[in-house]
Amino acid sequence: MYLGSYAINMDAKGRLAIPARVRDLLLEECRGHLVVTAHTEERCLLIYPEIQWREILPKIEALPSFNKVARRAQRLLIGYACELQVDGNGRILIPAPLREYAALEKKLMLIGQGKKLELWSEERWMDWLDDGESDGEIPQEMISLSL
Repeated sequence: MYLGSYAINMDAKGRLAIPARVRDLLLEECRGHLVVTAHTEERCLLIYPEIQWREILPKIEALPSFNKVARRAQRLLIGYACELQVDGNGRILIPAPLREYAALEKKLMLIGQGKKLELWSEERWMDWLDDGESDGEIPQEMISLSL
């Protein structure tokens, strides 16, 4: 499982070093083969081990193409998807279109989400943390959740 949050830096070419704890898991789970794509609701990136991506891709493709919300999700998730490989120095290169989509600059936050990771600009992450408002009703599944 990918847990925790990590403050990391990206260089001018778009390369970032994956923190050792996360890198070790990625190398063990998928030999460092990743898929990075756009998040559909937030201006951040989703990083999937390739194995996880292969499981969810058919579900994304099966969404109804005549539904505007589903089609938008397909266009973002599949259209921005990029296969990456962790290099020998434990780094990945984020392509320019994905950096632009998520407004990524030097300071980033890598956020574990269980089976995947999110990559945020540090500024947007801090803004999201400070914005304590919810976007609607609490889902039924959360009502009985005890932390």
